[in-house]
Amino acid sequence: MSEVFINYRTNDGDKTATTIETKLADRFGKEQVFRDRSSIRPGEHFPPKLLNTLRSSSAVVAVIGPDWARSPLLRDVHDWVRRELAEALACQIHVIPVFDGHGIQPLKAKDLPADLARLAELQCFELGGSHTQDQLAKLGDLLADLVPKLKETDRLGNRSSGPDAVANSVHDSHGPTVQGRDLSGTFHMGKGDIKQDTHDTYNTYGGSHFSGPGGTHVAGDNYSGINHRFGDSATKEEKGDDSR
Repeated sequence: MSEVFINYRTNDGDKTATTIETKLADRFGKEQVFRDRSSIRPGEHFPPKLLNTLRSSSAVVAVIGPDWARSPLLRDVHDWVRRELAEALACQIHVIPVFDGHGIQPLKAKDLPADLARLAELQCFELGGSHTQDQLAKLGDLLADLVPKLKETDRLGNRSSGPDAVANSVHDSHGPTVQGRDLSGTFHMGKGDIKQDTHDTYNTYGGSHFSGPGGTHVAGDNYSGINHRFGDSATKEEKGDDSR
């Protein structure tokens, strides 16, 4: 079952909900994130699917748009946005209100239905502006700290923070992918040929060749050779100095 349940209202936060889903699924795995439009198959009876998934989740991300608190739908006891949040609060599931944009006024208990009043007491997470990607990363960090299962599946969790660290977060790539620095572990490369540079100093074809006072890296064919002159040796040759 999914660990994160995304709650949102259509036309008032649905685009942000999709963005959050994509970002979290890319980091923790698609099976860890539930959003009704992408997680419920056409023809499937959705009420039990929604409630069962919600009750088994560890965190609810509630996307709150500019018109969220003023929506008359929120006063309808049959409204699914309200039902999901009321159920999450009743089950004591961790709810994170995510404000979709700057300038959204803090929620007030007096403006909310009684079963949602506690939302006004929860610290919100603001999303929007020019730093959205950084904010989404912080939201992922927050969820990873809250939910042990997410920390286990966190694709960014084991990356080193050292100055020479290399992190690879390319998933489901359909084109060429280049990995910098060293590779370790088991890799499934699919079908086709793989050419690996060998640093063979005697063969420049398909390898790497380093020569001279300065290093030269050659990738691919090299038939004409490469010549360099550096420092004092170049100066002496230009002056005709044959001293040893």
